[in-house]
Amino acid sequence: MTDIITTSGLVATLPRHVTTAEGLPITSFRLAAGQRKFNKTTKAWEYGDTNWYTVTAFRQLAINLVGSVAKGDRVVVTGRLRIREWENEERSGTVIEIDADAVGHDLNWGTSSYTRSVKSSAAGSEREHGDSEPEDRPTDENTAFDPDEASEASGADTGGWATTEEDSLVVA
Repeated sequence: MTDIITTSGLVATLPRHVTTAEGLPITSFRLAAGQRKFNKTTKAWEYGDTNWYTVTAFRQLAINLVGSVAKGDRVVVTGRLRIREWENEERSGTVIEIDADAVGHDLNWGTSSYTRSVKSSAAGSEREHGDSEPEDRPTDENTAFDPDEASEASGADTGGWATTEEDSLVVA
């Protein structure tokens, strides 16, 4: 049985990005998820206990996360909850991890700018001639995304993903 959790909190550490010898990108950070509520008597916000999670993202989410999230950002995380016990010669403890399925900025605390990632083909010929549908094409008929307008990678290390101006969205 897999437990799915959605929580929001503060990115408490610098996101750590590594790529394994097999080429798997992994990004992780610590998330401080504190509860707060408004006390009507004192007319002030009160903070409760803080839950600490290690958030780990893999593959494309890991690549996008390391370029988008920084220490101090408020984020919302959804993923699979894992609780592990550990011990060494001197100490023992419990680690609470979230294998992230999605991470995004918490817009209750500020604004965010979004740039869609579009997987670029090796030669680009399949898209140019319309021979095949891209795997990441939205299925929603109301979307204005046109994969034929996707540009080649801008030269930045995006893991083979390119972005277009048409895919940019500024949330204010």
